[in-house]
Amino acid sequence: MKQSIVHIALVVRDYDEAIDFYVNTLGFELLDDTHQPEQDKRWVVVAPPGGGGTTILLARASRPEQEPFVGNQAGGRVFLFLNTDDFWRDFERLKAKGVRIVREPKQQDYGMVAVFADLYGNLWDLLQLNEDHPIARRGK
Repeated sequence: MKQSIVHIALVVRDYDEAIDFYVNTLGFELLDDTHQPEQDKRWVVVAPPGGGGTTILLARASRPEQEPFVGNQAGGRVFLFLNTDDFWRDFERLKAKGVRIVREPKQQDYGMVAVFADLYGNLWDLLQLNEDHPIARRGK
């Protein structure tokens, strides 16, 4: 059996500001932006460059009860984990783009990590996992 998680929905305030951040600040690719007139929504999908894994569905909060979750989808915990092949290149690019660094880089047993916040305050780990880490080996 082979299964995979295709999308993770990230609740956002506005499609265009979210696209701007994820594409122009983080350098993600915009894979789809299709209007769905029957629901007055857009199907907006972004993904990191060079990745073939899970994508992010940018889902605008469409009801009042969804709005409090914009920027707080994981209750203040790190919510998403972006692994890279060059930690320092990507860390310096984030800083140069004005991304808020929440925790400075630190070498851990599993690799190099720093925490940053997206435009809404969701926390992300920027990672470069050690080559022998089980997750790093999984993609090979």
